[in-house]
Amino acid sequence: MSDVVLATVLAALVAGLGGLLVPALIARVPEPKPKPEPEPEDPSQAEPPKTAYADIAARPGLGRRSAAVSAAAGGLLGAAAGLDWPLLWLVPLTPVAVALSVVDWHTRLLPRVVVVPATLAAVVVVTAVGLATDERDALVRALIAMVAVRSFFWVLWFVRSAGMGFGDVRLAAPVGLVLGWVGWGAVAIGVWTSFVAFVVPALALAVWRRDRLMLKKSFPFGPFMVIGALVGLVWGTALAGRIWG
Repeated sequence: MSDVVLATVLAALVAGLGGLLVPALIARVPEPKPKPEPEPEDPSQAEPPKTAYADIAARPGLGRRSAAVSAAAGGLLGAAAGLDWPLLWLVPLTPVAVALSVVDWHTRLLPRVVVVPATLAAVVVVTAVGLATDERDALVRALIAMVAVRSFFWVLWFVRSAGMGFGDVRLAAPVGLVLGWVGWGAVAIGVWTSFVAFVVPALALAVWRRDRLMLKKSFPFGPFMVIGALVGLVWGTALAGRIWG
């Protein structure tokens, strides 16, 4: 069995097992404190009440679906990275990313109590590996990318906070970190893909329904950031080489 095949199988297995724990992770997230919402000008445009995390965690089949998605993503990451150090942080982050995507999809929230500890843990592991294996260039690039991508999303949030939550800004930090370790091509493709994956379906839905108001509604962006990160990690370097040479 080759190293790539072994890495693919192991990463898929471990990530899939982690995916089974997604409902338990979501159930343990504390509910946010309620905030007063301004009255909408059009009552029909009022936002529905937030779905409780416990209700999301209790959805039938969530564990199986999360395990399947985590295993598929883990397998792709294993095939791309091989038996190399990045799997130490990519595999554990995979089910966490799936859990955050599920929560954001149902609530348009990315809980700080999940994002921040995951980011800090990833920074510690990436830094330890970078120093222990003398991968100083990759480490510095990863840390710079983390700051750069987070700053980019912060500017977008600052300019139009109605269209992007601060949870997306927080999530941009680990996304930039893991993409930066791979290379700047992965960073560019990962961030670009997240916006394309978000915008194209939204535009298609608005055209299909012939409803311009769809473009003014708030949609979760976190799942598309995760998709973009996966694309950047797996195919980013190759795609960037073809696009920019």
